[in-house]
Amino acid sequence: MKRAPFRGLGAILFKEFITVLRDPITLFFMLFPPLVEMIAFGYALDNDVKHMAMAILNEDRTVESRQFLDRFVNTETFRIVAEVQNVEQLASEIRKGRAYVGLQIPPHFTRDVRAGHPAQVQMLIDGSNSTTALQALNTALGVALTESVEMLLRDSGRQTVPIEVRPQMLYNPAMRSPNFFVPGVIGVVLQIGTTFATAMAVVRERERGTLEQLLVSPLSRWALMLGKLIPYLCVGMVMAVLLFAIMRFVFAVPITGSVIAMVFSTVIYLFALLSIGLLVATKAENQMQALQMSMAFVLPSVFFSGFIFPRETMPWIFYAIGSVLPTTYFISLMRAIILRGASFFEYWQSLAIMTGMAVVLFCVCSLRFRKKIG
Repeated sequence: MKRAPFRGLGAILFKEFITVLRDPITLFFMLFPPLVEMIAFGYALDNDVKHMAMAILNEDRTVESRQFLDRFVNTETFRIVAEVQNVEQLASEIRKGRAYVGLQIPPHFTRDVRAGHPAQVQMLIDGSNSTTALQALNTALGVALTESVEMLLRDSGRQTVPIEVRPQMLYNPAMRSPNFFVPGVIGVVLQIGTTFATAMAVVRERERGTLEQLLVSPLSRWALMLGKLIPYLCVGMVMAVLLFAIMRFVFAVPITGSVIAMVFSTVIYLFALLSIGLLVATKAENQMQALQMSMAFVLPSVFFSGFIFPRETMPWIFYAIGSVLPTTYFISLMRAIILRGASFFEYWQSLAIMTGMAVVLFCVCSLRFRKKIG
C-alpha cells in the first residue's frame, strides 16, 4: 500500500500551533521588531533632502544679491547657518561639517547683472555625501536657470519662453519618498522576521532534543515540513496585515490596486520565505549557524532586489543574484499593485516566478530533510 505523502499533517499542525502560541519569545521577535523596523525605515529612507546647511559669503551686499540668496532659501532645500567674511572661512565651515554647501557672491554681482555681463557665483559643495551633493547641485542649477530665464524675458520683452515642457507625474504626483520605499520596506521586514524565526525555531528544537521525537513519529517528511510552515505562515500574515495598516494609516501610502491581489501575493511570498527558513534549518546545527546562514539570504535581498537601488544600473552579476531572490519579485508586485494599480495581466509574470520559487524551495527543503536521528 502506498503511503500518503502528507500523513500526519493534522497532528503536526495541532502540535505546532500549540508550540508557537506557547513560545512568547518567537512571537515577540516575529511581531515586535518588524513593526519597529517598519516605522524606523519608513521615516529614515527619504530622498527628499530638506533644509541643507549652507554658509554664505556675500561680498556684494546689495538688495539684488539678498534676493538671489532668498531664492535658495525659498526652495526649502537650503538654510543659511553662517555668514563668513572670506573664502578660507567658507571652506573651513564645510571642512568642519557645519555646512554642506558654501555660496560666494562676488563684489560686482549686481553691477555685472545690470550691465548684461555674466555674473559668476561660486558654490562649494561637500561631495563626501553623494546624495546631498547631487541634490544641492541640481537645486542650485535650477535656481540659477530660473533667475537667468526671468532676466532674459524682461530684457527681450517676451511674455513666455520659446519652449515649455509640461510634465505629468503618474502614480506618485507629489514625489513622496514613502510611497516608493515603504512597499519595499514591507518585503525586507517580512523576510527578516519570518526567515530568522522559522530557522531559529526548528534549530532550537534540535538543540532541545524535541525534534528527535518528531523524527521517530509516523509522519511523512512533507507533512512535517508543511506542519512546521503553516503556523508561522499564519503569524506572518498577522504581521503583514499590521505592516500594511502602518503603511496606509501612518505613512499615508494609497493602495490603488486590488487588496485581494496584494494579500494573495503576500501569502505566496511568505510561503517562499518560510521555505528558505526551513531550508536553513535542515543544514544548521545550532542557532548561530542558523543566524549566519539566514543573513546570507537577507543582505542580498536588501541590496540587489531593487529595494533602494535600481537593478538596471547594477553589474550583470548582481542583477543575476537579484533575479533569484523572492524579495525582488515581491517588491515589484507591491509597487505595481499599490502604486500603479496594475491588473493581473500586467504583473502575472512576477507572481508566477515567485510562486514557482515558493514551490521549488518547499520541495527542496522537504527532500533534504532526513528522517533519522543525528
